[in-house]
Amino acid sequence: MQVFLRREHSDAFACIKSFLYGRSTANQRIESWWGILRKQSVQFWMNLFKSLQDAGHFSGDALDKSLMQFCFLELVQKELDEVVQTWNTHRIRPATSRGQSGGRPILLYTAPQISGGEDRLKLFNQEEVDLCKEECTPKGQLPCDETVYDLSTLLVQENGWNTPKDAFEAAELYTLLREEIQNNL
Repeated sequence: MQVFLRREHSDAFACIKSFLYGRSTANQRIESWWGILRKQSVQFWMNLFKSLQDAGHFSGDALDKSLMQFCFLELVQKELDEVVQTWNTHRIRPATSRGQSGGRPILLYTAPQISGGEDRLKLFNQEEVDLCKEECTPKGQLPCDETVYDLSTLLVQENGWNTPKDAFEAAELYTLLREEIQNNL
């Protein structure tokens, strides 16, 4: 899509030069970001989900995946949003040896001219954007399969269970829902 959208531009990063194939291990910046994300957030969730699997509470089937999404998706998304907010507002030191100014990522991106950067925003034809949208699957309103969502919502209400406020409450709800549904299949 990047190459498609940039095919009519004439700058140094137009068309095929707007996208680069390669291993992420060759990109120190993205590898650094993945390391930070993993340490600040993702590793906890990986460990929690692995413990559920090790305890025999997750087989990877469609029901388990949908129940995971029902119970955990909102909490995981909230935490990821917090990590993004923290990252985007942290201060980056200038790297004068490389000619890079410092600042906060959100400002460097939205107002690069403040720190001597160049705004590289390119305008696109709305018809081209619409074509790209046709090739994408938009995020749905529900966190999981509709049938599992409806059944889980019903079971939560019938049993007086609470909406989870943290990962451990979500894990408890997940195991309760999973057991209840499997016992009634």
